[in-house]
Amino acid sequence: MSGYLISETTKEEREIIVAESLGNIEATCDGCMRGLADMYQEYIDGKKELKDINMEFNARYVKGGDDNRSGGSCATGQL
Repeated sequence: MSGYLISETTKEEREIIVAESLGNIEATCDGCMRGLADMYQEYIDGKKELKDINMEFNARYVKGGDDNRSGGSCATGQL
């Protein structure tokens, strides 16, 4: 695998990238880990790059938005 861009990876490689980056997604911290895994599904499906997903997630905190992507009070685990 040469990189993280959708054009440089297969769906299977993107699944591995997300799984390894998030660690044990079965663990719970007020339910936030499952939400983080779901947040990266568009990357796994080849629809949206990691940087775009992370920028959208961070924008919620800069602008004070609330789209309930990660329910709970855990620290963010960005890729």
